[in-house]
Amino acid sequence: MCLTLFGLAAMLFLSAGSLRFWQASVFLVLQAAFWTYFFLDFLKNDPQLLERRLKSKETEPEQKLFQRLFALILNSAVILAGLDFRFGWTRRWVGDVPVAVVIAGQTMAVAGYWLVFWVMKTNTFASSIIQVENQQTVIRSGPYEVVRHPMYTGMAVTVIGIPLALGSYVTLPVFALLVPLLAYRLIHEERMLRRDLSGYAEYCEHTRFRLVPWVW
Repeated sequence: MCLTLFGLAAMLFLSAGSLRFWQASVFLVLQAAFWTYFFLDFLKNDPQLLERRLKSKETEPEQKLFQRLFALILNSAVILAGLDFRFGWTRRWVGDVPVAVVIAGQTMAVAGYWLVFWVMKTNTFASSIIQVENQQTVIRSGPYEVVRHPMYTGMAVTVIGIPLALGSYVTLPVFALLVPLLAYRLIHEERMLRRDLSGYAEYCEHTRFRLVPWVW
């Protein structure tokens, strides 16, 4: 967690060429506060979930490709946001991002994190990699009542909120590329869950929407 935050801070402030990038400072403080709370809560209440979240090596080629593309796009977008602050592309081409929009973006990012947190509180088998474990069952409660992949919904809300939180309209299309990438991952995940997790096919019949309620 600390390494991830340090890496984000380095990418944002080095590319911005300034520590006066206040939008990035607020974003990083909120993220640090959330993930510290997340870590301490699960360390106390569900250490097994933390072990699952620390796993990072996928075995399926499709998911290895997802990990590479996700990291490439996310890191590129973060660096571009810093460069946008430095060179003022958004200000020059679109206009200043209002503080209210920045606050809305920060709120979206945090709301997405909280949805991911809710998912993990509901489903202790929410691993970082796609797998089916012994004793795993289909979760139908909480956010899983609304969509089949609420963790990805939360991640999608966060990645759309981040460019606004950083005051960068220019990078919004780049961050948005992560949403279809999440859709690619969940489609492959569903194939595996239908095959290997008892009762998942019936759950899909009951819960129609994958990512966005009443849309898809």
